[in-house]
Amino acid sequence: MPSLPSPVADEREGLLAFLAHQRYLARVAAHGLTDEQARATPSASQLSLGGLIKHLARVERNWLNTVLQRPRGDAEARLEQYMDSFVLRSDETLAGVLHEYEQAAKETESIIADIADLGQPVPVPRDAPWFPPDVKAWSVRWVLLHLIEETARHAGHADIIRESLDGATAIPLLAAAEGWQPTEWVQPWEPAR
Repeated sequence: MPSLPSPVADEREGLLAFLAHQRYLARVAAHGLTDEQARATPSASQLSLGGLIKHLARVERNWLNTVLQRPRGDAEARLEQYMDSFVLRSDETLAGVLHEYEQAAKETESIIADIADLGQPVPVPRDAPWFPPDVKAWSVRWVLLHLIEETARHAGHADIIRESLDGATAIPLLAAAEGWQPTEWVQPWEPAR
């Protein structure tokens, strides 16, 4: 995927393209890492790259479950799953959470393809303090915009964590992931020797 989304033909394609691009940038931040590095928390926060990728996959699935109005399950179990979503446990791998994120993306695209009207209402859940009490429903469009926002926010976190981890920054990582030729503008990232 290039460093910018391709031109789009319509709103649906645009929303999905920009979401896919933000997902890709979050994934690129983990390019070339070992599982141990993906578990590391080198910045001021307790976030790790592997944990962020895992969290993004779960968040995307949860929002699409909300769109489809699937049962949300027990609040205590959901809270435990939410807290666990930020941690790449010792029995998990970076490759595994990257695969889960890829599967979540495919599920999102399939679900959205089957929804005729992006204005379709999505009832606001009433079981979390951050959901507004005065809004009865969002739209599928709103959910996609929110997923873009959430993914972009965490892609930014991922950039900071990665730079704190080994000094790698977004554009050289992107150049390495995509196999760009070195130029005076950009030198693709290479692992430390």
